[in-house]
Amino acid sequence: MNIVILGFGRMGAWMARELSKSHDVFVYDQDPTKTRRALGVSVIEDRGDIARLAPDALVNAAGLAQTVEAYSSVDKLLPPDCLLCDLASIKGSIPDYYRSRPFRFCSCHPMFGPTFADPSALGEESVVIIAESHPEAAALFEGFFRGLGLHVHVCSFDEHDRMMAYALTLPFVASMVFAACLDRPPVPGTTFKQQRTIAEKLLGEDDGLLAEILFNPHSLRQLEKVTQRLEFLKHIIGGRDAEEARRFFARLRENLAGTPAEPTGAGFRIGQWRYPP
Repeated sequence: MNIVILGFGRMGAWMARELSKSHDVFVYDQDPTKTRRALGVSVIEDRGDIARLAPDALVNAAGLAQTVEAYSSVDKLLPPDCLLCDLASIKGSIPDYYRSRPFRFCSCHPMFGPTFADPSALGEESVVIIAESHPEAAALFEGFFRGLGLHVHVCSFDEHDRMMAYALTLPFVASMVFAACLDRPPVPGTTFKQQRTIAEKLLGEDDGLLAEILFNPHSLRQLEKVTQRLEFLKHIIGGRDAEEARRFFARLRENLAGTPAEPTGAGFRIGQWRYPP
């Protein structure tokens, strides 16, 4: 297959490398300095050349805020049977784009990133494929991801973004609050250094990506949970209530072990993952 990849950042470069093992891959990025390091793939210098290639599939690895814009900039150059695939970590308005176009599509989200995961060792990593994807497109990319050893999970567009508010917004906010509270030189404590390292890696990501993840419509609910827990912790500390503190610590250990009681409200499940509504 001829496959075009839009965007040659870290994820786009990884997709290009892996797909090029079985397909003819062509890469395009608005910033030509990024594609200078491309190896084993063909570089598209002029976006208009995509029409001449008549690709069988197009993978959109543009920045999260630019995903729909990137599609719109090339969709008139694509043959009608071209398969589309986006990798966006928040789907937002992407479903509206797909509904307005005739292309078959697979919307997916590799739930690992080059910053924290090793893309060459993915046995413990996962990818989400959106249930509304076209069966043919979904089958193509599911086969690709499974061939890399990834665990594949399926959920709807709405379920995905609700899940991402839990899986991304929650840890992002925790690291950002830590960084916001730094007002002195680093201290040598192990816990402090580890938390600082996590925050530094997170804040090494693109500002647009960080903002779009926080702007997920479901993020505010997670932030409200954070502030509620902090207020409760302030209550415990202010009252110096050792018994309440022990109960609180026990609950935290249950949460970390994944053993708390199932929520009574309507939630959703992806494989063994369960998330509250």
